[in-house]
Amino acid sequence: MTNAADRSGVPLPRYFDTASAEALHPAARQTLLAALDQGYADPRRLHGPARSARLLLDNARAVVAECLGVRPDEVSFTSSGTEAVHRGLLGLLAARPERGDRVVLSAVEHSAVVHAATWRRAEGHVEVGVDHLGRVDPDAVAEAARQPEVGAVAVQTANHEVGTVQPVAAVAAALDGVPLVTDACASMGRLPLPEGWSVAAGSAHKWGGPAGVGVLVVRKGVRWTTPFPSDDRVDERVAGFENVPAALAAAAALQAVVGERDEVNARQTALVDRVRAGVAAIPDVEVVGDPVDRLPHLVTFSCLYVDGEALVDGLARRGFSVASGSACTSSTLEPSRVLAAMGALTHGNVRLSLTRDASADDVDGFLAALPEVVAAIRADAGL
Repeated sequence: MTNAADRSGVPLPRYFDTASAEALHPAARQTLLAALDQGYADPRRLHGPARSARLLLDNARAVVAECLGVRPDEVSFTSSGTEAVHRGLLGLLAARPERGDRVVLSAVEHSAVVHAATWRRAEGHVEVGVDHLGRVDPDAVAEAARQPEVGAVAVQTANHEVGTVQPVAAVAAALDGVPLVTDACASMGRLPLPEGWSVAAGSAHKWGGPAGVGVLVVRKGVRWTTPFPSDDRVDERVAGFENVPAALAAAAALQAVVGERDEVNARQTALVDRVRAGVAAIPDVEVVGDPVDRLPHLVTFSCLYVDGEALVDGLARRGFSVASGSACTSSTLEPSRVLAAMGALTHGNVRLSLTRDASADDVDGFLAALPEVVAAIRADAGL
């Protein structure tokens, strides 16, 4: 089985990097085009166009809240998932200076979390290790959080590189009054939010919304204050002119994704299981991450004696767009912090993440191409 080809016989590209960015969902595209004509005005003003923009913004907030199972007044729109992570974590620390500004975080958090913790207190955060599946131990997190000057704990909802779902609710239950921020950028829309967190962050382009829209959720009653200069906007938790059409499009995409979640997740889970089994049959290849309790669309594996960049290039020539290296710094193909923390191979790794419409033929084509690409690279290296 091979990937589909155009009339010249060149394989058509198959995009398998949705963990980085999902293509715009049809619901988002339709909503965005319509909202561009109605949501251009400043929602703070009192004239008619501004009232229309404010109505659209409030509607976007209400839709996102319903999809996530939270209150509309807990939802804010930021310029990215990274900004949502930064504001969420740093806002918790700024609101409780008496507790201290050290952050306890898992060793597999996204770089956005690490950078925010370091920016607040250089070399002051506490990393908690993970097991070979990439999962953190709730008791270990709770023990670390008892150290002096710990002001917040950060545990992601699911890992962005290997897909392993984290025990956020169990971590929250083990903590003694320390607020918990969860980076849900990789899972928002695909999985329900867990229980127990104080702040959550999401990124619209991960679920098929427009790029440049993040979601910050701060639970009612949580002590949080803006860690950056204030702005006289509609929402005191963010700064700058809201991109109202993009926020509404992001909400429409999230609503559509949540509505089709059960069917899409079941189909993608079966396809990823197929990939995991096929990849594991290749000599000297290690499939990483939890095989069951994971994101439905994502799988990562590492190939011994193979360069990651060469793998990406070889698969691209066969028509498959995949990721390699750290998901945080893939442009430089630096070794993955996540894989290192898990004790897995950090070179020759591939992260494959499926689109909503990925088929069994696509997966079979990938599984047919991969062994040939790996064998060719190893042969070129004299192995």
